[in-house]
Amino acid sequence: MTTATPNPCVTVPNPNPNAKLRLFCLPYAGGSALAYRPWAFSLPNNIEVCPIELPGRGMCMREPAIPHLDELVRAIATSLRPYLDKPFVCFGHSMGALLSFELARFLRHDPHCQLLHLFVSGRRAPHIPDPNPLIHSLSDLELRETLRRFNGTPAAVLDNEELMQLLLPILRADFKALETYHYTPSDSLKCPITALGGLHDPEVSVDNLEAWREHTTAPFSMHLFPGDHFFVHTEQTLLLQFIGCELQSI
Repeated sequence: MTTATPNPCVTVPNPNPNAKLRLFCLPYAGGSALAYRPWAFSLPNNIEVCPIELPGRGMCMREPAIPHLDELVRAIATSLRPYLDKPFVCFGHSMGALLSFELARFLRHDPHCQLLHLFVSGRRAPHIPDPNPLIHSLSDLELRETLRRFNGTPAAVLDNEELMQLLLPILRADFKALETYHYTPSDSLKCPITALGGLHDPEVSVDNLEAWREHTTAPFSMHLFPGDHFFVHTEQTLLLQFIGCELQSI
């Protein structure tokens, strides 16, 4: 495969040309590639960690946020084309899990696609309808209070007017992409899927995670960590130890 010019929306904090595989990390709603930056220095050195920056933030701040999930998946796939010259694994948390799943379905007919494993974290299986009321149409104040309950955004950010003016449009676009998503049945994936969750996540039950089993013909596994929906932050050390062991066995 001929490698094209890298896309700035695929970040590589610790470049490793000798890595045997790449780990693409997709963020949760309102999140950025920065959340995954420490992973690049904590996982085995034969893995090149590539956090994905979504439009509207970070190095892609000048691009408008995309409020439709299928369009967002196509944009991510375009960004990844230069990086498909090696086998890869996808990890996505919350919205990122759904993006990873649809990205895997989008890329599976690409002759260069060598997806070895899919890690879906903190997200119910895609065929399970969202039981929650819409968030993207809430007022600014209501949206802030909802974020406060989710416990994933620091209070210092929620109380900073300047930061919130930048963040709210991105959040609305992300939540709209999630809340207007409609699952379309298709052939199951052929790569293994590992579903990850927090033991005390009020948003995603064990049954919600177990339901991911339906979406692969390959082995499925599930692993639970201490913590709530954002165990990816509070239990990052445990999570990275687990993922590192899993990747070493591929």
